[in-house]
Amino acid sequence: MKKIKEVIVVEGKDDTKRLALAVEADTLETNGSAISKETIAHIKQLQASRGVIVFTDPDFSGERIRKIISAEVPGVKHAFLGRKDGVPTKAGGSLGVEHASPAIIQAALANLYTERVEEAQLLINQSDLIRAGLLAGPASRQRRERLGELLKIGYVNGKQLPKRLQLFQIQPADFWAAVNQLPTEEIK
Repeated sequence: MKKIKEVIVVEGKDDTKRLALAVEADTLETNGSAISKETIAHIKQLQASRGVIVFTDPDFSGERIRKIISAEVPGVKHAFLGRKDGVPTKAGGSLGVEHASPAIIQAALANLYTERVEEAQLLINQSDLIRAGLLAGPASRQRRERLGELLKIGYVNGKQLPKRLQLFQIQPADFWAAVNQLPTEEIK
């Protein structure tokens, strides 16, 4: 089992239990999306001493936690779980890390992104996103979801997509290679 040096920030104890089946790592649980100042202080301390990987659920609360941590603790790493990878085996459960298989967790932790703190040149612009059928089209939501899976950056809405691509410095060649794997009948 692979040992991970960084501390993995997750939402709750069920996420910690599931990670233990996939990797050997220490976790810090946020206990929901209302992150306290004390938890942020712990994350800052851990980032300085060991490094931090944010691994939250692919839902609204998980993205909220990710944004709060990113704003408060520059330079953290991010692991993303695809929406289809965190689906419960039983109907009615919540979407999340606690439902992902060990293989999916290992793959997510093998594809980490680190935010770029400095202001960087815009690599992929709005017209690229429109041309790729990722904004304002009949299947744009599904295309963005699949693009997020291919690039391992998670799902984001149309407004957040350019920010996420910029944040993780997705290169145009990688972007277009992923776009070319999307169903072509939907590209206009």
